[in-house]
Amino acid sequence: MTNNNEQRGELATFLRTRRARLSPTDVGLPRTARRKTVGLRREEVAQLAGVGVTWYTWLEQGREINVSVQVLDSLARTLRLSAEEKTHLFLLAGQVPLQHPAPQQEHASPFLQKFLEHQGSSPAYIMGRRWDVLVWNRAACQVIADFAALSVGERNIVRLIFTNEEFRRRFVDWEGIAQRVLAQFRASSSHYRDDERLGALIMDLQHCSPEFARWWPRHEVQGRQDGQKEIIHSQTGLLTLDHSTFQIDGSPGLKMVIYLPANEETAKKLEQLYKQGKIAGGVTP
Repeated sequence: MTNNNEQRGELATFLRTRRARLSPTDVGLPRTARRKTVGLRREEVAQLAGVGVTWYTWLEQGREINVSVQVLDSLARTLRLSAEEKTHLFLLAGQVPLQHPAPQQEHASPFLQKFLEHQGSSPAYIMGRRWDVLVWNRAACQVIADFAALSVGERNIVRLIFTNEEFRRRFVDWEGIAQRVLAQFRASSSHYRDDERLGALIMDLQHCSPEFARWWPRHEVQGRQDGQKEIIHSQTGLLTLDHSTFQIDGSPGLKMVIYLPANEETAKKLEQLYKQGKIAGGVTP
């Protein structure tokens, strides 16, 4: 469980990292010849946001002070935050209630399991709030990972990306994909700050993966977006896949990820794998 001191500390770090990435010219300020500070100074942020310098300094120091919605909105504009980053800021400041009540047990309905199998040769799976893969179809096992052969603890997309060497070697642009996934994972995990298992996962990944430990403090935040991945498959070679993520209505925290072939060549390869494969879909027990 995240205590108030930790949350204020994370809010302070997030503000510092957002401030550091901006230059004076980004916000309409003149650039001076001698400037030691990376990014904007605290005084400049305070001036642009219309708050006191001392108050803003305390905020970046993680002190116990109240922050209004109006001030947060002003800081978000000043720091040029994206929609996802603004939501993250509000959550850290305790001004937005948890949007997704977290059930103790996560599961996908029989209909959703059937829906996945009806995607045929298109890989698809459903994951929970901790990015654990709960349900998958046969194509996902053939192309993404053989989830049925993994232990329950290993069936986690973030863990697979950062700690599984075989999974890592499948992606042509592993580093770019890993950084995007990490930013999306941070954005989604902000909604479940009291989830002890989620906190344990983050701590474990910081110990197990040097890249996770190095990138996590950057506080990058990004929403789930449509995208494209190139995967090297052991049987068919290069697969180019478009993918999208869908929030499942009525099931807080559950998201469905579906991959489609980006070209005709990949479509033929997926059909070939699907016809030859003997791996079945499954459900996390």
